[in-house]
Amino acid sequence: MKKILIIDDDMDMCNLLSRFLERRGYETATAHNGHKGISKFKESKFDVVLCDFRLGDKEGREVLQEIKTMDPGTIVIIITGYSDIKIAVDVIKLGAFDYITKPLVPDEVLNVIKRGLQNSATTSSGETENLVSKTRTRNSENIDVVVGQSSITRELYRQIELVAPTNYSVILYGESGTGKEVIARSIHAGSLRRDRPFIAMDCGTLSKELAGSELFGHVKGAFTGALNDKEGHFELANGGTLFLDEVANLSVEIQAALLRVIQERKFKRVGGNKEMDVDVRIIVASNENLQDAYRKGKFREDLFHRFNEFSIILPPLRERKEDIPLFAKFFLEKAKEELSKKVEGFDDEVIHTFLNYSWPGNLRELRNVVRRSALLSPSGIIHSKVLPAEITGVHWDNHYSKDLHVTPKQVHSDLKELDLKNAAAQAEYDTIMNVLKQVNFNKSKAAEILKIDRKTLYNKIKNYESLS
Repeated sequence: MKKILIIDDDMDMCNLLSRFLERRGYETATAHNGHKGISKFKESKFDVVLCDFRLGDKEGREVLQEIKTMDPGTIVIIITGYSDIKIAVDVIKLGAFDYITKPLVPDEVLNVIKRGLQNSATTSSGETENLVSKTRTRNSENIDVVVGQSSITRELYRQIELVAPTNYSVILYGESGTGKEVIARSIHAGSLRRDRPFIAMDCGTLSKELAGSELFGHVKGAFTGALNDKEGHFELANGGTLFLDEVANLSVEIQAALLRVIQERKFKRVGGNKEMDVDVRIIVASNENLQDAYRKGKFREDLFHRFNEFSIILPPLRERKEDIPLFAKFFLEKAKEELSKKVEGFDDEVIHTFLNYSWPGNLRELRNVVRRSALLSPSGIIHSKVLPAEITGVHWDNHYSKDLHVTPKQVHSDLKELDLKNAAAQAEYDTIMNVLKQVNFNKSKAAEILKIDRKTLYNKIKNYESLS
């Protein structure tokens, strides 16, 4: 029989939980402050400790640390009336298995205890391993990702390791190409839902009419073209994880329907009357700050708070350049398998180019560049001559005076006449050069910021050359 210690300064809560858990076959003991709880734990071994965060004499985190020092294998679940994700992160970092907020739902408490015991049994039998390494091997078969070695990437995977075993909803923020779906899959792979479905949906590609059908399904005849019953993403993901990419693009009406499903864990197919129960973990992604979106009236505030149990910011590749050689090698191994081609690696000039490029398309762009280079290269080493022009053009910051035969001072000295035409040309030149410097001389990104196409940008630079 599993033993559970309940530490709470509310005697009624202790008694209620004790009776409830004993009726479910557990042996319980109670303590009404931190010191008594620690004393009881020293006297007898417990499999699970339920501990209130706010105790009269101690904080729950102090009790947690003392228990974990005495027995690291004990499952500690923190209970609090303060629904603060920062507290949750702190206690889980210190070793708590999970975090439950008051008012307590007894069945929810029971489910968390069962998950904790199941997780403990699996770990002790040697069937699990460190989440980051597990994610790495699991993903190497199914997902184009590799865990980097930079401090910023290690912090990213530490957060994944922290949140994956919980049932928290997660918001992933990041630029296009940073691998938000890959991270969502990694979180799913590290959860207790790993053997259940992972279903991804791109909310940015659907009209308001189709979004409801895709999320909730529909019955035959619900609308024109609904020729058969259809399962929605919630049904398909039941028991597992639902990943909603670009969630800020959902219409207000769909956001309201989504909120109801999250709150009640029930939904109806479009055009249907039957309510269906559903149990999914939701991970959403956005390249727009959802807090800013709800402040602008584009996103429901209550839905944002439902999603925002935990958030992770995915760093752009330019902020973790230490990882670029590792990612490049990984993508090259994938390309070699795909092309059945013997390509040994990259020469030093290619790696130097990679490290000095700003990668506006992030990991997706790096993957595509490596695949293209592997295709164009004969067997052996990949050289810079097979790299696309937008990649090799990054060296303008070192060589633009040689390539363009003009410097800002030369332009200034040549534009001697103080007429509007020349003044405008000087201002335009200064603007273009400033933008190019800001984006590390990435011509594509500069053209995007300047709201011109790349050909126009090239022509303007040539015009400046003619002024020298």
